[in-house]
Amino acid sequence: MPTDAPHPQSTDELLHALQENHRRPYGRTRTVTAEELVDAAERFDEPVPLIHALLELQEAYTYGSDPRKSPVVFARLLTLFDEQPDAFDERLRHQLFWRFKWVANALIALPEIPLTSLRQWLGEMRDRYEKAGLGLQPYYGQAYQLAAHVGEDTTLAYELWAARRRTPLSDCEACEIRERALHRADAGDDERALEIWAPVLAGKESCQEEPARSVSYALLPLVRTGRADRARELHLAGYRACRRNPGMAGEVGRHLEFCALTGNEGRGVELLAENRNLFDEVDSPLDLLHFLTGVEVLLSRVESLGHGELPVAGYAGRAWTVASLRAEVRERGEGLAARFDTRNGTTLHSGHRRERLDRAPLLDALELTLRSRGLDDLAEGASRTDAATGSGTAAAPTVPRTVEALPEAVPELILRARELDELGHPDARACWARLRTLVAAPGYTHPDDPAVGPYVRLCADLLSDEANRAAERDEFAAAVELQEEAAGLYEDAGAPGDAALARACALLAAAEIPAEIPAGTPSEGGEGEARAEAMADALTEAHAGVVRLHEETPGLAPYVEGRLLRLRASALGLRLQASGDQEHVAPVLAEVELLETFALRHSIDGQVSGAKLLRAGTYALSGDLPAAVTEADALRKRLTEHGPAWHLPRVLGLRGRLQLGLRDASAAYADLTEGLRLAAAWPADAVDTGRLHGDLAEACMHLGRPDEALTQLTRAAEAELRAEKRTDAFCAYSNAAQLCLDLGRIEDCIALLDSLLTEPDVAAGKVDDRLVAQLRLVRARALHAGDDLKAATAEFVTLAAESAGWEDDPGSHAMIAAETAMLLAESGEFERAGEAVGRALAAHALAPRHEQLSNCLRELARLQAQQEGPDGLDAALAHLATAGRIADEARAAGFEPVGRSLDSALAYEHGRVNAYAGQYDDALAALEKALALVGEPGPETGSAGEWAECVRLAGIVEGVYLERPAAALTRLDAAVDRLAALGHTDERQQLASLAAQLRDEA
Repeated sequence: MPTDAPHPQSTDELLHALQENHRRPYGRTRTVTAEELVDAAERFDEPVPLIHALLELQEAYTYGSDPRKSPVVFARLLTLFDEQPDAFDERLRHQLFWRFKWVANALIALPEIPLTSLRQWLGEMRDRYEKAGLGLQPYYGQAYQLAAHVGEDTTLAYELWAARRRTPLSDCEACEIRERALHRADAGDDERALEIWAPVLAGKESCQEEPARSVSYALLPLVRTGRADRARELHLAGYRACRRNPGMAGEVGRHLEFCALTGNEGRGVELLAENRNLFDEVDSPLDLLHFLTGVEVLLSRVESLGHGELPVAGYAGRAWTVASLRAEVRERGEGLAARFDTRNGTTLHSGHRRERLDRAPLLDALELTLRSRGLDDLAEGASRTDAATGSGTAAAPTVPRTVEALPEAVPELILRARELDELGHPDARACWARLRTLVAAPGYTHPDDPAVGPYVRLCADLLSDEANRAAERDEFAAAVELQEEAAGLYEDAGAPGDAALARACALLAAAEIPAEIPAGTPSEGGEGEARAEAMADALTEAHAGVVRLHEETPGLAPYVEGRLLRLRASALGLRLQASGDQEHVAPVLAEVELLETFALRHSIDGQVSGAKLLRAGTYALSGDLPAAVTEADALRKRLTEHGPAWHLPRVLGLRGRLQLGLRDASAAYADLTEGLRLAAAWPADAVDTGRLHGDLAEACMHLGRPDEALTQLTRAAEAELRAEKRTDAFCAYSNAAQLCLDLGRIEDCIALLDSLLTEPDVAAGKVDDRLVAQLRLVRARALHAGDDLKAATAEFVTLAAESAGWEDDPGSHAMIAAETAMLLAESGEFERAGEAVGRALAAHALAPRHEQLSNCLRELARLQAQQEGPDGLDAALAHLATAGRIADEARAAGFEPVGRSLDSALAYEHGRVNAYAGQYDDALAALEKALALVGEPGPETGSAGEWAECVRLAGIVEGVYLERPAAALTRLDAAVDRLAALGHTDERQQLASLAAQLRDEA
């Protein structure tokens, strides 16, 4: 598998190519490139480039889970060392002796290597270390690992290793901690193991493999000792560090086992699918054994729960179910364990496999992620029980309701469906669903019953119900087509009123299809306003069409006429919502009055309620929120007395939104909570519970309950998924992810987004690309916040390249490119950062983003000066000059930044940049300018914080670097007094501490 990498023409090019390859993640691309670079190095006939290339290749084999090839490469290195020892400087010599351990581990992982050969290699390692005058602690460490692998003389080997003093060639602290902790864990002492592991699990000791490896081992001991929440945290962070990595397949297997034993079988199946590559890419038999054992633990648990036929990801080339993959994995795992035991002359690996497979679940359910999915969700493609029943916000029980069983006989079922449908009753949906199944079954015979009517009418009823469902999912084009077909069938059935109603529904649905606005269409408010104008015009025409159908269709039944009046009012209500034009208010209220009068005269309670809902909504759209609340209160009273009861959750939802508008979050919370409680008594599709949960999340945020808001956002998303509103669901999840990030729940954020981005319709490109980009953007920011700069930068670079093609949204590209530039600069890649900010500036010229670009340029200047000192000053000042031009543009355009003044922030950055570069007089002058621009602080916190920071940095520059402590102390003391008088305690304390430090050093 040759790569597209250029062939180096010189040793300098070769070393550069090796550095580039070293930045790649472990895997086949890196390995193949390393092989090609070894071939290239051999052509130069120089030992040092070849040594570097072989070292890179051995690393690629070792961490790419290809242990068979690692010893071969090391043998070449050892030969070079024996023949040309002078080619190895101190660093290369250290690398060579370090990698004796890599070879020992590689040989242990190959069951075809005899035990005598393993011991011979350890003898070779000892001889080489002694000859070179090196300490033997690393040798004894390898001897212990072999003993632990075989299962013989483990205690003695451990003591011989652990009692020795570390040497420069010892494994890192983190890896040695892992081995000591595992020794205790294998002895059954979970508490002592976790005590030893503590520095690694806390991140105080780490390396390339740690803490990811230790985390995978520590998960079950944590649960067994009652630390389930800590296990959850470490699972999220640890899994991300090892997923899809062939070199950490065993760790992935342990994460799957953890899911299986904590009631997270559904998540385990999802993670298995994410790691399907490991079935074919893991070349280490030992790693594969550990992976397959974890897979078998998961599959055994899933099968025991009755889901043996659930499709799962497995070996390439065929479809797998849980049962079939479990059988395959068991055969392979048993075979691997037997090979190791045969080689070792013990039964350790078979016994360890049995021990893992025989473990009972530790917990019934441990919520690992914000989007926990059960096996039923995976099997049926459906969500769990309606989240409204477990929202965590309503202490009151669900309202009890007696649900009548569906009639068995088809005639009664048809009549019951129509009766409920005329009432607008939610249970009508179940009747239509049952009838749809019966009609589609082979051999269906339609009843010959005049009360039921002909078959063609039933078909029309079913089409109309399907059209209504499509409209609820905002699939308006499909709704139009279905309603038109239903209208034709109603006419054939001799039901002109129902035909007119179907056509009226089609007219309204057609008006709601978003208009295609040609590029360049003149509109003062841009494309968005043009689209709103087009929709308003379409709704005006739809209203006229419904009026004509109403007036021209004779003999309408009251329920049909009531619905036509409702459609007339709805069309004008939607027009008002689209246009926001106050002249459109009166026509809506007039239509509502007609509807309510008619409904009262004919005692159609559902339409009376509908009229009052429309009136309250119209008042709200017109800006009269108190009147809207009064109308909603009157409707709530009427519904309590007369019904229909299923309208109550909708009214409470409206009232909750009105209270949010009136800034009464407590009242909104109460209404929305009650609405969810009542909604739980009705079928899931009877009430828009997704919106109720979303609005409740907003109320929670206003009340200072962000964690509860997060719960409500995820429930909103789940409800939208159940309603097949995937776009709304992904928007809710996006908001939840952003809130996670704001709350500092980084791993929760990443885990949620990883789950969403692996959804089949996302992978297939069926979800709006901008929405997916937003999810990826939040994930990239979360990766950065979680200190994974490399992964965050890679995602930002990809997003910046994709968003460059968004000709209709250059502003978003400007923002993404600016953030990309900052991360590249943070990584020290200033040339690429400059290219990225150039693209951001070009997009900014089309759609100004003054604040984002100013922030970006100032940050680039800071990073370059900080990392390069005087050598980076010119480039840093150039960035600040560009930021100055943007500040001038913003001022001329009347732009007001959300954060700091662009001018004062720029002056401050001039001070900081010059200070990093050693230009202290220029730095102090810039900070004086910043202080003048900020102005004297007042009672408000924001300006005081900025002012105090300028004083702080000026004090450091003046007192420390310019060695004028007296002047600095005069400045600081005056500032301390000023801040104390204004009550800014934190800012005062910072400056007082600096002043005390200067006095101590004077």
